[in-house]
Amino acid sequence: MKKNKKILRNILIIIVAIYVIFVFVNQQKTLNEYSKNSEELTEQIATEKANNEELNQKKEDVNSLEFIEEMAREKLDMYKPNERVYVDQGM
Repeated sequence: MKKNKKILRNILIIIVAIYVIFVFVNQQKTLNEYSKNSEELTEQIATEKANNEELNQKKEDVNSLEFIEEMAREKLDMYKPNERVYVDQGM
């Protein structure tokens, strides 16, 4: 009788140990996935911050007289009065 209890106790300890190891391995996999996702999201945030800075700079540039003048020349073919425009026909 005592031998059966000892065997049962050992089997129970082995089962609990296997369960604990299984849970630990699964949690480690999950943590690794979360870590990888965190790194990817950090990179995305940095990229978006750079894009945001670039857009803010463009927003400031749009209000400048130089930008308005440049766009008027390029897009609308507008020029200042008495200004001579030379067109290179070689292109």
